[in-house]
Amino acid sequence: MKNTHILIMAGGIGSRFWPYSRNYKPKQFLDILGTGRTLIQQTYDRLIPICNPSNIWIVTNESYKNLVKSQLPDITDEQILYEPIGKNTAPCIAYGCYKIYAKHKNSNIIIVPADHIILKENVFHSILERALKYVDDNNNNNLVTLGMMPTRPDTGYGYIEYGNEEIKGINYVKTFTEKPNRELAEEFINSGNYLWNSGMFIWNLDTIIESFKTHALSLHELFMSGMNLYYTNDEREFIKNIYDKCPSISIDYAIMEKANNVRIIPASFGWSDVGTWSSVYELKNHDENENALSSDNIILNNCTNNIVETPKDKLVIIEGLDDYIVVDANDALLICRKINEQKIKQYIQNIDMKFK
Repeated sequence: MKNTHILIMAGGIGSRFWPYSRNYKPKQFLDILGTGRTLIQQTYDRLIPICNPSNIWIVTNESYKNLVKSQLPDITDEQILYEPIGKNTAPCIAYGCYKIYAKHKNSNIIIVPADHIILKENVFHSILERALKYVDDNNNNNLVTLGMMPTRPDTGYGYIEYGNEEIKGINYVKTFTEKPNRELAEEFINSGNYLWNSGMFIWNLDTIIESFKTHALSLHELFMSGMNLYYTNDEREFIKNIYDKCPSISIDYAIMEKANNVRIIPASFGWSDVGTWSSVYELKNHDENENALSSDNIILNNCTNNIVETPKDKLVIIEGLDDYIVVDANDALLICRKINEQKIKQYIQNIDMKFK
């Protein structure tokens, strides 16, 4: 099997986890579930068995340099790629793939976000090994993604329609759909041939470079022009210059939805993208009234189905709430119906406009 590399995307700001997640310390650097390890640390830990630690790369924003270095002390400076500005996943993935390609052309790569939860790590490892073997054995010309078996008509995920098997456990991809409304999500669940889009990918570097050239030529030309600059003192300045010219576009829009060589592995390994407070609620233990509480200092009266996150040393009394999110970060307080949590991003934008 070819040399394997892993690219961890860690540049997001996690606005839907406000007020815990802030621009200066987004959710991937937080211990959201109280495990003693932050989300990026858990991601790194679970990937160590897959490849040599020196082949694990982090793409993040320049402003998170100290957070990455403090939380992942085994990662060297060379393994951290800094984006000057967030431009969505396509430029992020292109930066990592083209840089690694400059030194390791004959390689496979796994792309994963830094802020996902995976409970069944042995199953996850087994599926990654199957995907790596597939891209090795298939003349290196297919792009593989992992699709999660849906458990509910969630409107916070993208969906992928899959078709017949090409080989055992690996299917053709038919269509991509961005976050649907409730009615459409229910149709997808009932059809039985849709998966949640996990945002995890496995491919050969030659294949993804060719895919950028075919489907996202402007990005290909920008990042290919730095082949002699990666790993040199001129790399940072080169990246700053080209990021101004990069479109802000997801890898799905840039490549995956256009390509006819996309394959998917239906998977179930206790996955959550921990994208919302409701997803945290699902992962936490509940009391007898289905409330998920962060400490023993929270007293609830006539309350059901809530998630309450407050400082452990603060006494909190709540009465009469059902299906709410309550998050106290000392300098900011969020009280929001779970059903409206997709609006949190808009609330943050309103705050930014009011207090600029």
